[in-house]
Parts: sequence; C-alpha cells; structure tokens
Amino acid sequence: MKQEIQIFFTALMFFTRLPSPTWLDYSEDYLNQSTKYFPLIGWIVGSSAALFFFLSALIFPISIAIILSMATSIIITGAFHEDGFADVCDGFGGGWTKAQILAIMKDSRLGTYGVTGITLILLLKFSALQAIPAEMVPIILIAGHSLSRFATGTVIFTHDYVRDNDNSKVKPVAKQISRQGLIIAGIFGIAPLLLLPSYYCLLTIIPVFLTTIYLAHFFTQKIGGYTGDCLGAIQQMTEIVFYLAMVTKFWTYI
Repeated sequence: MKQEIQIFFTALMFFTRLPSPTWLDYSEDYLNQSTKYFPLIGWIVGSSAALFFFLSALIFPISIAIILSMATSIIITGAFHEDGFADVCDGFGGGWTKAQILAIMKDSRLGTYGVTGITLILLLKFSALQAIPAEMVPIILIAGHSLSRFATGTVIFTHDYVRDNDNSKVKPVAKQISRQGLIIAGIFGIAPLLLLPSYYCLLTIIPVFLTTIYLAHFFTQKIGGYTGDCLGAIQQMTEIVFYLAMVTKFWTYI
C-alpha cells in the first residue's frame, strides 16, 4: 500500500503543480508505474475545473465561468499538456526530418505554428464547452480530462519513446505501462462516462481513440514513436475531440 501511495504521488508530482509529500523521491520505475494513475490525475484536474466552473457560474455568465474553469486546469498542470501541443505544432509544422522536428520541439521558444495551434485549440475548447448545457459541464470536464489521459496511456503501451531524457527540455517521461496498469487506467478513464445522461455517450470513445490511433501512427511515421510533447498533444487533441463529440448534431438522431 505504501508503495502504491508513492506511485500515485509520483504521478501527481510530475503532472500537476499540486503539493506532494516532502519525502517523495524521484524514481524512474515509480514514474513508469504511475501511468496507470494518469486518468485519476484527470479526475483531480477535471474536478478542480468543474468546481471553479460551478462556483463561478453562481456569480458570472456561463462564458466567463468556462474561461475560469479552463484557467484552473492550466494552472493546476502548469500548462504541461498545452506546452506539449504547442511544441508539436512548431516541430511538425516547421521540421522536415526527424532531427529537425526533435530539435524544434526541444527549443523552449514558441513559434508561429505553436502560437496559432494553441490559440485555435483553446478557442475550440471554449466554444465546445459553451455549447454544452451548463448543468452537464462539470461532469463533461471530469470525463474529458480522464478519458484523454487514458488515451495517452494506450500510446505508451503500444508505441516507442524516441528521445532520451538527457536530451529533453521537459521533465522525465513515463515510457512504460504494463497490461494490468493499462486495464486500471482504462477503468479510471472510462468510469466518469457512466455518469453522463445516456449510455449512448459511451460512443464518444470511438472518435477519441480513432484520433489517438491516427496521431500515434502519424508520429511514428515522422519520428519513429512519441515524445513527451507528443503525449501532451494527444491529451489535448483527444480532450477536445471528446467535447466536440458531445456537442455534435449526431445525438439528435438517437
């Protein structure tokens, strides 16, 4: 039990800015094992965003409450995933070879592709959440954050990491997840969907994982696998695909 607690707090330490116990020491083995708790971290981030949305909606218009909820998730994670998405936009937008792409993603400066990409995805996220009935937004936020982090776990399970930690500007990246860990992550990742108003909402898993499969294939074709930035991009893309799936007009025909 003590070991599992340390593994969980390892995930919390690396993927949020929430305080962790002072006795926690870094271990690559613990970091790899912590992948099963990524969706649980999504619960924490999503719940925090949902709470701020609920409280903000009591005194502000829904549009402002949504922006504050988005800001909450960014503050809690330190824009960890957004930074990865922006770096991927820069790297794959400006690089032609594997070496060029990796070098650009390693650069801490943000380029035109990154600025454009992060601006568009934040606007799209805001617009999608605004189109969701206000009473459903809190659970949608929790489900989106947890399911998207499960999606990144599947990529860790099926694909190869292509950059050594020593050559990376970002924090060390989890590079392994066991089959048992993937099942646990799946339970944490999918469980919030069961709280949605209809079991038909489980169909949102389809576009989320089609997006995951496509992005993982694209990254493998271009650079031979994934990097930490790629995982951040997958999290952001699958989160927004989930929100878009929830507001698509497809549901009017069911």
